[in-house]
Amino acid sequence: MTPKNELLFCALGGSGEIGMNVNLYGCNGKWVMVDCGITFADPAYPGIDVILPDLRFIEERLDDLVGIVLTHGHEDHIGALPYLAEDLGVPLYASAFTAGLIRGKLEEERIADRVKLKLVEPGKPFKVGPFDFTMVPMSHSIPEASALVIDTPVGRVFHSGDWKLDAAPIIGDPANEAQLTAIGDAGIDVLMCDSTNIFNANASGSEAEVRKGMEEVVRAARGRVLVTSFASNAARLATLGEVARDTDRAICVTGRSLDRILKVARATGYLKDFPETVDPDAAMRLPPSKVLIVATGGQGEPRAALARVAEGSHTIKLGEGDTVVFSSKEIPGNEVAIGRIQNILAGRGVHIVTERQAKVHVSGHPGRPELAALYRWLRPELLIPVHGEMRHMTEHARFARSEGVPQALVQTNGDLVRLLPGPAAKIGNVPVGRLVLDGDVILPADGTTINERRKLASNGQISVAVALGRDGRALGQPQVRLQGVPVEEDREPFIADVVDAVAESMRGGRDRDRVRENIRLAVRRVATRWTGKKPVVDVLIVGA
Repeated sequence: MTPKNELLFCALGGSGEIGMNVNLYGCNGKWVMVDCGITFADPAYPGIDVILPDLRFIEERLDDLVGIVLTHGHEDHIGALPYLAEDLGVPLYASAFTAGLIRGKLEEERIADRVKLKLVEPGKPFKVGPFDFTMVPMSHSIPEASALVIDTPVGRVFHSGDWKLDAAPIIGDPANEAQLTAIGDAGIDVLMCDSTNIFNANASGSEAEVRKGMEEVVRAARGRVLVTSFASNAARLATLGEVARDTDRAICVTGRSLDRILKVARATGYLKDFPETVDPDAAMRLPPSKVLIVATGGQGEPRAALARVAEGSHTIKLGEGDTVVFSSKEIPGNEVAIGRIQNILAGRGVHIVTERQAKVHVSGHPGRPELAALYRWLRPELLIPVHGEMRHMTEHARFARSEGVPQALVQTNGDLVRLLPGPAAKIGNVPVGRLVLDGDVILPADGTTINERRKLASNGQISVAVALGRDGRALGQPQVRLQGVPVEEDREPFIADVVDAVAESMRGGRDRDRVRENIRLAVRRVATRWTGKKPVVDVLIVGA
């Protein structure tokens, strides 16, 4: 599919799911990508932490791809770049703070010198192929989040990125009603808009409210206070720095991603007034009432700082009389992991505070009042919901129509949509999917490796080694090894039964392949009879 004198749109990620945002716009024979993010694995992907988008559609059209424009620096918008940007081979366009985060990732992968990273100043137009872009600063939970005004020969798009309205944002100078109204006055054909909080009847709230709520919690605490939040939320870091100063507590920051955000923020002009930090050893030497700790791991990540604090393997130690504040919202799917850490902490007498007990968090995404305001200011002809599961996007479309937006079209990953000219319509489908980062290797998310791993995780594995003499008969006893087969105390009698089944299955057999298959089936029948499971059975035949 080569776009002609038309404006096409296709999401390769982020529509029908929250995370892994990848959006393509096509016009006059060229494509531009907006964002290139990851999502994080769940237990359905054993041994996997990171999931990447399958970009095969655009990889088959690299001569027509002119660039990648990044709206902001969250992992679900930039996280795939270290693994995919070099092969895509086009320039990346980002603001200074976002570029600083990207550059650090590229350096870690040792490809910084092979990927062109172009700095963009918000508010100043720049050209990428047949597309004219302007970054419009918006409030979000990270510095320099931007919407994009995309001018094309056939029409104009406002791509919201992740956003909210905040009259007191702590960091940055987001667009206001007058600026957004002026953009609407110039005409917006299509609004591509964040759907995350469509079910929230209230506005998301201001970071200034968190400032007040957090200080109340910290002042009331008598022991150590540990606050965990998204590392990228530099405004929250600024808030915590102020709270530490005003409550006469030293501040300790622990976690690699927090260190990275602090470094990039300071280098790009943010957090200049953030207090000097103390390291974890120094923090533990201070009186408990004189330290405020900021740590990663509020989503239950097993290797993050908070998990290690909870398990007692971190320099920071917490116990009776200490407080842990979860200054972030639970991402759907992380409830069990977060609950496990909270239970461990509660068992040690640690007081736990979440957004349900105090005003210690506000969302970075728009509720209904904010969405309605944006519709009024921009007055788009068409809404395309993105950044949400199907339930979010269908409700967003319904809400937009109820607020006077003339048209709304719900698409999902892989739908090819003609936005302009004429009425918007789905005109086809392109291949989409998921890849996994397995160690240093990128694999299909539902390929042979991961499917084998799922079978092993579910059913266990049995290895059988048989030695044959020249006459084709077994030499000695078969060797049997078990992994993850639920026999426990009955292990020895189970193995004996397996050995008998192997001997029985080999009688009269000469063809090696047939003997191997007979053994495999016989062993699996024994396992099923004993356990109800069907483990993976590997058979090795040696000799003769």
